[in-house]
Amino acid sequence: MKIVECVPNFSEGRNKKVIEEIVEVIKSVENIEVLDVYSGYETNRTVITFIGPPENIKEAAFLGIKKGIELIDMRKHKGAHPRIGAVDVVPFVPLKNVSYEECIEIANEVAKKVGDELKIPVYLYGKAAKLPERKELSKIREGEYEGLPLKLKDERWKPDYGPCEFNPKAGAIVIGVRDILIAYNINLNTREVKYANDIAFEIREKGRSARKGDIKPFYYRGEIIRYREGEFPCGNCEFVGKNFEEILKHCKEKHGYDLIELLKMHDIEIDDIIGKPVKKPGKFKECKAIGWKIPEYDRVQVSINLTNYRVTPLHIVYEEVKKLAEERGISVTGSEIVGLVPYDALCEAGKYYLRKQNKSFGIPSKDILETAIQSLGLRDVGEFEIEKKVILLPEIFTSKFLNQKLTEFVDEISRETPSPGGGSVSALASSLAFALSSMVLNLSFEKIKNKKVLEKAYEISDRLRELKEETLLLVQKDKEAFENYLKALREKKNLENALREAISVPFTLMEKSLEGIKFIDFILKYGLKSALSDIGCSILNFYSSFYGAYMNVLINLKNFPEKEEILEKAKKMEKEFNKIFKKYIKKIFKNLFQ
Repeated sequence: MKIVECVPNFSEGRNKKVIEEIVEVIKSVENIEVLDVYSGYETNRTVITFIGPPENIKEAAFLGIKKGIELIDMRKHKGAHPRIGAVDVVPFVPLKNVSYEECIEIANEVAKKVGDELKIPVYLYGKAAKLPERKELSKIREGEYEGLPLKLKDERWKPDYGPCEFNPKAGAIVIGVRDILIAYNINLNTREVKYANDIAFEIREKGRSARKGDIKPFYYRGEIIRYREGEFPCGNCEFVGKNFEEILKHCKEKHGYDLIELLKMHDIEIDDIIGKPVKKPGKFKECKAIGWKIPEYDRVQVSINLTNYRVTPLHIVYEEVKKLAEERGISVTGSEIVGLVPYDALCEAGKYYLRKQNKSFGIPSKDILETAIQSLGLRDVGEFEIEKKVILLPEIFTSKFLNQKLTEFVDEISRETPSPGGGSVSALASSLAFALSSMVLNLSFEKIKNKKVLEKAYEISDRLRELKEETLLLVQKDKEAFENYLKALREKKNLENALREAISVPFTLMEKSLEGIKFIDFILKYGLKSALSDIGCSILNFYSSFYGAYMNVLINLKNFPEKEEILEKAKKMEKEFNKIFKKYIKKIFKNLFQ
């Protein structure tokens, strides 16, 4: 199924009735799921996150825009957040089985409909931008709503869709396509915006104007450094080039950034830089930031957009802001996510802090996320529920079947129904084997002193966690595969595909159990000796899982046309597994009898 995310930002964060009406009209569209509604009083802005198939997402986005324009009057709007219209920005994000090209098509269709039917100016941004200078949202927003009448008179700012006329009530709207963005605010224990702004300038990619004098305290800095004829100073050190080529080479070799690109970001013409400020790049790529005051929290925030969290992770930004705040004599009290945060971004943050604590990654994924939430102070100014705030959660978090009580699962197996059966039990045995191996390794972390061994332990513990959850999901998938096979038999259609699935699940389980038992060598070598019986139980569960899955493969292969090829692979795996099993079980009993 194709899934697109849409995250419209509305210039209303105070009137709950207006917000509710907008949300309701979006929800009214079939197959649309509203994941999050975030409103800020001081910013006077609401961010709604919803997902759905392409056709439905187009309809929901248009209806949301239409309702927003109907209910919000920009002539009365005041708020801390930059904005250009009643519905300020509507980004589309490809989430699942959707390309950027498809989202660009969606953005254009919605933009055209908004321009034609609602009669407001529409600009395309991000990956949907038709002009290079419109890729950046901040460039389109320059001058904001108040500067829009003048902007629309400039030929360079003719809208992509809709009339080139100022609409006093609605303003303009920006529609586009982007990657998953993390809207992230870091809280400071001060009411003075100058601190938040100063830190924002330090961390954002665009950076700031370089100044003479010491950084500490920042508000005593000297005058802005400017380019002079025959004098090209560096914004990061004392170097002064005799010509532009010299400073260009210095910045690239010494500081690793392209000065030409930096000047372009600040709209400085390369051929006319004399008298212009020398720009100092910020610390992080793909990072935008400003400072603002939020009276409802009684503090200021560094408000950040991470446009590529894989390039600049949120935990790295958080730690840097903590450091910069401390240099200025203030503290970070926590942070907040506006909208949703991707699972892998939060998971990586959790691993970062576990590593700092010298703790294993082999704990449950939910515990890793909780480590991140607590370390980043994500509950400092509001609630943070994993199921509501984290997008792209693994299926393990949402499966109703897997979240039933243990007694219910065991009772279900014992009933007069063929499913769940031996395949599901085998998958559970494998998951338990990985859990036991994880436990032993987790308990052993503090005694591992060798750095190379510790790095290997992190790698293995992380993989054990993944395999534990993957095999736990196979408990459900085996049940579903068998039920699909029975249905195909009854209906006498799609039988080969159903049979292929019924073979694929236990075959996958064989592969994962074989991978798992290979980690026993490391665990035996570096694990606690007092946990030898636990390692033994893990091996026996791998054995039960592997051979249970092997038998399920064999029984389903009887009626399968490609059975020889699969049988050959299965036999090869069985030979390898049996050799490893005998080696380690023998070693376990030998050590237990000593």
